[in-house]
Amino acid sequence: MNPEYKDILLDYSDEIIKKWMDDLEDNKLKEYKSTVSNELIEQVNREFVNLIFSKLKDGVNYESLEQFSERIVNLGWPLAYLTEGMQSFRSICIRTILEQIDNKDEAFFLEVMDDVNNWVDPIKNQLINEYSNNWNNIISLQKVALQELSVPLIPVMEGITVMPLVGTIDTDRAKLIMENLLDGVIKSRAEVVLIDITGVPVVDTMVAHHIVQAAEAVRLIGSTCILVGIRPEIAQTIVNLGIDLSRFPTKSSLKKGFEKALEMTNRDIVNVKEKDADIIDDMVQSIDKE
Repeated sequence: MNPEYKDILLDYSDEIIKKWMDDLEDNKLKEYKSTVSNELIEQVNREFVNLIFSKLKDGVNYESLEQFSERIVNLGWPLAYLTEGMQSFRSICIRTILEQIDNKDEAFFLEVMDDVNNWVDPIKNQLINEYSNNWNNIISLQKVALQELSVPLIPVMEGITVMPLVGTIDTDRAKLIMENLLDGVIKSRAEVVLIDITGVPVVDTMVAHHIVQAAEAVRLIGSTCILVGIRPEIAQTIVNLGIDLSRFPTKSSLKKGFEKALEMTNRDIVNVKEKDADIIDDMVQSIDKE
């Protein structure tokens, strides 16, 4: 940058910073004031402008830019905060230089713009790149977390496991269902797995095909799959599609499916009060015999 322009910017840095922060306060951050304190907004703005001026003084610090972009992402502020903020800063700096040098020549104006652009643009580009990278990393982590939550496998009793499904099932999710189901059955040594489709809004040919494949895979590794949560409209759809579900049991509710699972694992539901009454009767009868 032209040394004269650089000196002007440094000499008037306090004024530039004040104008820039006032502009951000008025136009860019109104929507955040209800959720973020004014102190935090001012702190972040101050950190932002210090990063820009540090490039003018000492050269760009890419690590600092990366850390600042990550902070903006974590605050949930949009990319526009960086892009519009840099545009506002550029305009204020150009105007400041023009006001301090009395030169109306077009070539001078273009030279000032080029110098300021060469200073600001690399910082803006780096901030945008780092913001995008941080945002993509967060999206990837959230996607993994959602995938894990979307196909949970819950052991409810020794030998019995439940997989409740909620929402639309597409090809990618169906693949994840298959993988989690098989891994979970082996790890928990489940004899019976209940796939609950109560929360699946639509069961079409593809969804039914994936469920049948999953049930068949469970059967091949020595366990039994029970499909539960079959509402009347889903039952009608399955019949109309001609899908064969005869290879594994189906129940209308999780409660009935669990009762079936208990039966298949040689368990019974016992009324404790009735059992206690029978024990007391047996004791009384034994005393009478004496």
